Amino acid sequence: MLKIRTLAVAACAALSPLVTRAAVAEVKLTAAEAHAFLTDAEQELLELGIEAERANWVNATFITDDTDALAARAGERLAVAWARYAKASRRFDGVALSPEDARKLEKLRLGLVAPAPEDPKESEELSLLLTRLQSTYGKGKYTPAGAEGGTPGAAAGATEPLDLTALSNILAESRDAEKLLDAWKGWRTVSPPMRADYARFVTLSNKASREMGFTDTGAMWRAKYDMPADDFAKECDRLWEQVKPLYLKLHAYTRMKLRETYGKAAVPADGPIPAHLLGNMWAQSWENVYPLLAPKGVDPGYDLNAILKEKKLDARAMVKVGEGFFTSLGFAPLPQTFWERSLFVKPKDREVVCHASAWNLDQVDDLRIKMCIQVNAEDFVTIHHELGHNFYQRAGNKLPPFFRDGANDGFHEAIGDAIALSITPSYLKKLGFIEKEPDASKDTGLLLNQALQKVSFLPFGLLIDKWRWGVFSGQIPESRYNAAWWDLVRSYQGVAAPVARSEKDFDPGAKYHVSANTPYMRYFLAHILQFQFHRALAKEAGCTQPLHRCSVYGSKAAGAKFAKMLEMGASKPWPDALEALTGQRQMDATAILDYFAPLSAWLDKELAKEPVGWK
Repeated sequence: MLKIRTLAVAACAALSPLVTRAAVAEVKLTAAEAHAFLTDAEQELLELGIEAERANWVNATFITDDTDALAARAGERLAVAWARYAKASRRFDGVALSPEDARKLEKLRLGLVAPAPEDPKESEELSLLLTRLQSTYGKGKYTPAGAEGGTPGAAAGATEPLDLTALSNILAESRDAEKLLDAWKGWRTVSPPMRADYARFVTLSNKASREMGFTDTGAMWRAKYDMPADDFAKECDRLWEQVKPLYLKLHAYTRMKLRETYGKAAVPADGPIPAHLLGNMWAQSWENVYPLLAPKGVDPGYDLNAILKEKKLDARAMVKVGEGFFTSLGFAPLPQTFWERSLFVKPKDREVVCHASAWNLDQVDDLRIKMCIQVNAEDFVTIHHELGHNFYQRAGNKLPPFFRDGANDGFHEAIGDAIALSITPSYLKKLGFIEKEPDASKDTGLLLNQALQKVSFLPFGLLIDKWRWGVFSGQIPESRYNAAWWDLVRSYQGVAAPVARSEKDFDPGAKYHVSANTPYMRYFLAHILQFQFHRALAKEAGCTQPLHRCSVYGSKAAGAKFAKMLEMGASKPWPDALEALTGQRQMDATAILDYFAPLSAWLDKELAKEPVGWK
């Protein structure tokens, strides 16, 4: 399936108005006609998809009003054609198709993230809305007090407009509660102008989804997982319940330590944690506050941030290290064009979307990543993740276009993260980054740091689309957009806004994936699947150590099994792809529990007298 980053949408009527439904029903179509229809659809949508992806790349790496318009137009052309084919495909309902064509038909019908209304004016409007939402996010800055046009009440002495990267660095590095709060509030001044556009987008997207036979856009999104939409929602809840007890313990420990740092008045003993104290703009991962939480006596003896700088690695060299992991498994190196065309460093002369992403512009081997890389451990891991997308994209490039995607979108996100789980001390030693591995007594600190990245993310990964499903279905009306958002954050994460929020705010829009209309459940699934993949790969590599100490770097056996799954693309239902690697046909969060078992036992001891959960 073609992956389109920003689906600017528009639609035409699928069939001529002169052809009535009754007349269509009387026509007996054949499997051969369906096959010819799908062949035409694949070819046209491939060509339009490449055109749109090139326009999106230029827009994301050079944001101007002109590139906004070009991206919107290219996306509109693609979405018009895709919607036309998707609606026309309903003529073949009931026709006995080959398994391959039946799956192609399904992928065609579910290929749009934002379907297109049949009214041309509405489709054009929706195209412009989506482009404007993403560009508003990409160009967003907070101008503190003191600068021209400064924001009243901002940090004293600050004079330069701050973008998301600068504000995120404050959240990650500062321990001054006032500075943290100012940065947290500052970024959320970017999103209120998006609110009206987003509400209009929901109306138009839902109209188009109903025209395609779905109750709303959220139902269409949930239908993409080889199971009924309602069953998928239940599956997500089942996986969350598997890992929730571990999250509650991590939350309680984090709250206890932050309370020691910021005081009893700032952090309640048995309530939610204030969002601005967790080291991340959205409190979605907490590894940046690890220094405040680190147990005594478990320092592994190395600092990857410091090592990367001592080695004088620049952005390109860090990407080379990431590529080396995949080639050690037996994958071919990235093409030369990857190094010539990727964006590794934020340009000084123009606006770009810094959110890391991986691209395959021609659906064959025009692979690229787009990142504003900083030389730190976080981006070192992110590079491995993004390259995972690239190697997955290339592995299936000989499949029919409709199958050039992940088994499900969670698979695509999990590939690179599974590799990143192999960024262990043994891997760093093989790279020459450290002289020796720390002994097992240091594992608690390493596991805690990993949990602050992975386990802390799980409820956030779930709630983003829980919110959008509610918005699309109408259960969350526009009048409660922000209140419902914070209800979910509190319920799932045990996190609270540090200051009062109102419906004048639009805090969901301060997250890229909401403004860019990118479904988010894929990241929740990826955080489950990556551990399941890692457990299977470690077994294939013959690792006999505890799961958290296993690295598959250099294992051709693990690489061969990995490649077998990647090469399947989306040609088979995801349980088939999962079984090819893991031997299991159901997503299973017990691999997370296996990985963090030593940490879980340690947390039990630390929390003997502490409340777990929140009011």
